[in-house]
Amino acid sequence: MTTGATLRPARVRPRGDVAGVTDLRPSGVLFFLLGVAFITVTMLAASIAPAYDFKGGAISDLGVIDQTAPLFNSLLVVMGVLNMAGGYLYYRSHRRAWLLALYVIAGIGTLGAGLFPLNTGGLHAIFALIAFLFYNLEGLGTAAVLAGPMRILGLIAGAAGLVYTVLMVIGDSGNPAVFGPIGHGGSERMIAYPVMLWLVALGGYLMARHTEQGA
Repeated sequence: MTTGATLRPARVRPRGDVAGVTDLRPSGVLFFLLGVAFITVTMLAASIAPAYDFKGGAISDLGVIDQTAPLFNSLLVVMGVLNMAGGYLYYRSHRRAWLLALYVIAGIGTLGAGLFPLNTGGLHAIFALIAFLFYNLEGLGTAAVLAGPMRILGLIAGAAGLVYTVLMVIGDSGNPAVFGPIGHGGSERMIAYPVMLWLVALGGYLMARHTEQGA
């Protein structure tokens, strides 16, 4: 018996997306792991590497020292994958393609720096600069879709990293005095550590929010 109404097949929603609501926890977990992994592994590698010059050396020196090269270069590859995957999962909530592009480019830079260590020359320098630049742009860009303290933290971390990226370029171009008392190694860490700590905070924030209405 029919009523004249046409039966339509039920819409199948993507897994993890119910009525336009996106689960933020997977992206939060990836961002949290990324930040914690970088801070922890670089600290351990610097402790393992014989005679490592924390002030004068580059972070990437850890990728060419025999005792730490496999650990450090693997870390960078994993970080690149985590950043791109986390950026995509977060994109499902905010739906801003330009922001996803920042996460992808930063991830490619990190991945490339791991696949082409410091002793490979120019390719490493290019990928490392891309990573330094775009992780901090990622922090500034993500601040645009956040509110409250997380927005402020993203702006501070991203701005600090960009300032020290400029100082690093100037210093490496023949003006090392711009590094001041913290040296090249300290300046590189001021590029990387604030935004990595912010990613840890962002991961916790997204895990705590659980879900968000999609745009």
